[in-house]
Amino acid sequence: MRPRTLDEVVGQEHLLAAGSPLRRLVEGDAPMSLILFGPPGTGKTTLALIVSASNRRFVQMSALNAGVKDVRAVIAEAKQHLSHSGRQTVLFIDEIHRFSKTQ
Repeated sequence: MRPRTLDEVVGQEHLLAAGSPLRRLVEGDAPMSLILFGPPGTGKTTLALIVSASNRRFVQMSALNAGVKDVRAVIAEAKQHLSHSGRQTVLFIDEIHRFSKTQ
């Protein structure tokens, strides 16, 4: 069973403490960038799903079937959405290491 809130995540207290980047992303409203890196099964996607439940628009894509053109389209859409609704967008790109320098 996956944790549904940061308080349900076990371990990594230094990453989950008050004022940490993950807490600010989930509980705050300041824009930020974040890269989750680690081997399979360490909770990266779970953390992304927790972020998706925050008060931000959440867009998920995989680098296995998306390219830079798709990312640019989501960014343009996010800017438009922000200007109309005031709501930020979180873009989660799974398998981002699959993007190549030529893209």
